[in-house]
Amino acid sequence: MAFSSKACGLVRKSLCNSGVLQSRPAPSMHMFNAMRCMATKLFIGGLSFGTDDQTLKEAFSDFGEVTEARVIMDRMSGRSRGFGFIGFSTDEAAIQAMSSMDGKELHGRNIRVSVANDRPPAFGAPDLNN
Repeated sequence: MAFSSKACGLVRKSLCNSGVLQSRPAPSMHMFNAMRCMATKLFIGGLSFGTDDQTLKEAFSDFGEVTEARVIMDRMSGRSRGFGFIGFSTDEAAIQAMSSMDGKELHGRNIRVSVANDRPPAFGAPDLNN
């Protein structure tokens, strides 16, 4: 996922520098790039404490093939932390799920759905990319 983000950024930068993108309006181009370079993994916030991996997968399976559904659990209490992640097999399915489910009610709570960002490396952790 980090590779695709970097690649999209480099392509966007080279197109801007060459003048190709200057003739188009910036807001629509921004949305176009966000959807084209979007990863298939979504962040789901505001989950009910009763939501588990299986019920999260079932809630999003209408939009396409779900490759991953994970509710993040607290290590100490074993209880949901109120957020999770959904992975789809295609960008189109992820876009449709995000636009359809953002702000909708799931198990009594209004959820927030957005593109999942890469987690930055922890402070002091070794950089495995070099």
